[in-house]
Amino acid sequence: MEAVSEHVAAFRRFNRYFTRRIGALDDRYLGQNRPLGEARLLFEIGDGASLRELRARLGLDAGYLSRMAKTLQAQGMVRLSVHPDDSRLRMIELTPAGRVEVKEQNRRADALVGGLLDGLTPAQRARLTEAVTTAERLLRLAGTTVERVDGAHPDARATLDAYAADLDERFPEGFDPTDLVRPEEVSGDRGAFFVAYEDERPVGCGGLRRLEPGVGEIKHLWVHPDARRLGLARRILAALEREAAERGFDVVRLDTHAVLTEARTMYRASGYTEIPAYAEHVYAGHWFEKRLRRTG
Repeated sequence: MEAVSEHVAAFRRFNRYFTRRIGALDDRYLGQNRPLGEARLLFEIGDGASLRELRARLGLDAGYLSRMAKTLQAQGMVRLSVHPDDSRLRMIELTPAGRVEVKEQNRRADALVGGLLDGLTPAQRARLTEAVTTAERLLRLAGTTVERVDGAHPDARATLDAYAADLDERFPEGFDPTDLVRPEEVSGDRGAFFVAYEDERPVGCGGLRRLEPGVGEIKHLWVHPDARRLGLARRILAALEREAAERGFDVVRLDTHAVLTEARTMYRASGYTEIPAYAEHVYAGHWFEKRLRRTG
């Protein structure tokens, strides 16, 4: 518990220093007559977005976001409208004045960071950049959740569709979506399906189905390209293994395509042993299994 408190204290100490150093506590962020919340909202609007999308992306309360949007609209920085194809969606876009302010905001932000980096040697700047990149990767992983959903859930089918499209591009022979597991195979007593969410957006998936007594099979472990290299695939794999152990499986098996070298590396590092083919599968080039310790 003491080690955890030490980590928490270090994290909070860094937050306090960083927010002060970049001027996040100032009502005139970057010297402009605008608090940080409004400045960030202007930046995130980009070429236009829905308030629903911005709320999820920024983690803001709907009422707070709406008030900020109306304030910016009154100042002539943004335009609010209704989506032409969905009256439930409120859209927001920058006006010419808003685009000018965002351009100036970016110039000042670049100057602020450049001034900070000027106090470091080239080697120190490289170390800082590496540390910031690592921090971002780990924070993204920490903020991503892996949740069990029904095999017929819209997010389950959406991630499987994305998985199929990704493999269709990567496999020399393409990929036939009819090879995907059916919802009933990864639901209820027959199996389970997990979806990974980052900022409420599905970014990964994996399924578990009963292969034979005491043996489960892991299917369609996948992470969206935007969320790769975070360690998310291992987190999904661990969730599938825990589920398999809770269901009383002694062993889990899986197969993978010959071109997916990174997948084979991960499976070996996660304790999987390559075995002879346990089933015929048109896309399989390698077969693996792992013995589990039952948890229930």
